[in-house]
Amino acid sequence: MATEIERKFLVHDTGFLRSLTGEQVVQAYLSSKEEATVRIRIIDTQAWLAVKGKNRGMSRAEYEYRIPLADARELLKLCEKGRIEKRRYRIAYGLHIWEVDVFHGDNEGLVVAEVELRNEKEEPDLPGWVGREVTGDARYYNSALARHPYRDWGKTR
Repeated sequence: MATEIERKFLVHDTGFLRSLTGEQVVQAYLSSKEEATVRIRIIDTQAWLAVKGKNRGMSRAEYEYRIPLADARELLKLCEKGRIEKRRYRIAYGLHIWEVDVFHGDNEGLVVAEVELRNEKEEPDLPGWVGREVTGDARYYNSALARHPYRDWGKTR
């Protein structure tokens, strides 16, 4: 079984991103149940279908498959309401590659960094630009952000 182990943090300083290009990401969900999500993702001109299991701490089952871009565009039409739009930056820091997502559209203003780990006990070096850890906070799951966007959180942030 493929397992994704990741920690997620808010980013409090985005100045370091100015010199980076990043990739444009659009994704939506065919299913976003707590037990499993089925996601369509387009990054620039490539597309993937992903099936992810229920979060258990910082781990969950993950299966991801490359699909034709034309199929992904058609599948987006079948997805649940709500779409994620973001620019993703990959940044090497310490022994890891961090993915920093700057959200747009309904989630404008949210910036999140994720780091994938080899096991749950691994402690990555934390860059100075990361802030509060939000691993396990379901509000920050992309599937939740598609249904309940950041702009609608109001003063509960």
